[in-house]
Formats: sequence, structure tokens, C-alpha cells
Amino acid sequence: MTALQDKRIAFIGAGNMGEALIKGLLQAGRVRPEQLIATDVRKNRLEAIRKAYQIETIINNREAVTKAQILILAVKPQVMDEVLVELRGAVAEDHLLLSVAAGIRTAFIEARFSQPTRVVRIMPNTPALVLDGASAIAPGHHATTEDLEVARQIFQAVGRVVDIEEKFMDAVTGLSGSGPAYIFVVIEALSDAGVQMGLSRDVATLLAAQTVLGAARMVLETGEHPATLRDTVTSPGGTTIAGLHVLEEAGFRGTLMSAVEAATRRSCELGKG
Repeated sequence: MTALQDKRIAFIGAGNMGEALIKGLLQAGRVRPEQLIATDVRKNRLEAIRKAYQIETIINNREAVTKAQILILAVKPQVMDEVLVELRGAVAEDHLLLSVAAGIRTAFIEARFSQPTRVVRIMPNTPALVLDGASAIAPGHHATTEDLEVARQIFQAVGRVVDIEEKFMDAVTGLSGSGPAYIFVVIEALSDAGVQMGLSRDVATLLAAQTVLGAARMVLETGEHPATLRDTVTSPGGTTIAGLHVLEEAGFRGTLMSAVEAATRRSCELGKG
């Protein structure tokens, strides 16, 4: 028996992340289609979701809330306040709210309701779209241990999950939230280099992407420190150390660290805004 058994889940917002979660939960067998409800302001989007996953779709957010016990707030941060105001009076103390809106703190959501409201904040990333994401979860003031387990079971359906304190959520945003963009740049650059050295574009891109994927799996599956794994590839006087020397001269590691730092600062600014 799972924490999701016989619970109905309403996705308030059926964009890319909402769809990724719907797909992941159904593929993992953690819920049945009749347990899921999706809302969106776009009727054509809801029709596409209904046809693809055979779940209930509703335009009215308040109606969806009355039919569910778990609410996944998957709307853009800019409209979160408007949506929360709309849900006043419909959200009850027995509802669990899971928010994936970047920069929106649990205290912000809790303050929009007159009763104690159970909120868990989650920062997923875009690889959730291929069920290989990374998500960090943090409880609000009223969230229980059981609420965190519900969040884990939902987001484990689309990748790996870590528990953190909410004060570290901006750092998560800067690292894993924005991180896929950094890796896409790395893959693109490796592919360009392959083309420069005479490889075809499709071969160069495949080799670059698979190399990144394989290296990441080695880190996750061996549990070894990345530096240790790097040393296994680096023969004395060989090709790898020659390439690493260039990366060190260019400040490659420092640049990546600065990118995470800048993205973290920006996440803090957006949260305050």
C-alpha cells in the first residue's frame, strides 16, 4: 500500500511539469487515471491531456479542489497569488498543497489561507519530462512527515528526490534547476568540437550526449567522488590530461561554480519580488 492509494490528485496547471508528473505517476503505476484531475486556462491543452492520459480535466480550479485531497500547484510564479486567492474557501485543512513554482516560499502560500495549511515546496528540473529529473522537497510550517512521504512518492516517479531545508531551495534552483541548461551548453560545445575535428553533426552530438549521460551514471551508480572517476580516465602523459590542462587554464570549473552562484542569487531576488 502506498501513501497515494485511493487519493485523488488535482494538478492546478497542466503545463510541461504537470504533464511530466502525470505521465510519470501513471507509468510507474503509482496511481490510476481516475485518481488524477488536471486544470488549465487553455481548453486545447486540457483536451490534449485528456486524450493522452485518459484523466479528468476541468477548467474551474475550485471544482477540481473539491474533488481532490492532494493539490499540485504547477502554475507560473507570476500568477500564483491570483490562483491562491481564487482557491480561498475551497482549500480545507485536510488538503495537502505541493508547490513547484520557482521562488514561491511555503510561508507565502500559507499566508493566503485563514486556516493552517499543509504545504510542501518542491524544486524539480526539466529532465523530469523524460522521467529522469532531480527534485528537492522542503516542508512548510504545518506539513507532516506523512506529507513529505506523499511528495517523495509523487516526485520519485519522475526521477530522484532529496530532502532539504527550505532555506537551501535557492541553491537547489541554481544547481539542479538551472543546471540542465549548463549541461546543454557543454553538449553543444563538445558536438561543435567534434564537427571541427571532422565528425558529422549527428555523430558528434550523439557521442557528446551519450558521454555526458554515461559519466553521470558512473557517478550515481558507483558512489565514487567525481575526482576519483576523472583520475581513472586520465593516463600519465595522455590525451585526457592534455585536454584537462586546457580546461584548467580557461577556468572551466570556476566558471561553472560562478554560474550556479549567479543563478542562486537570481532565485533569491525573484523570491523577494
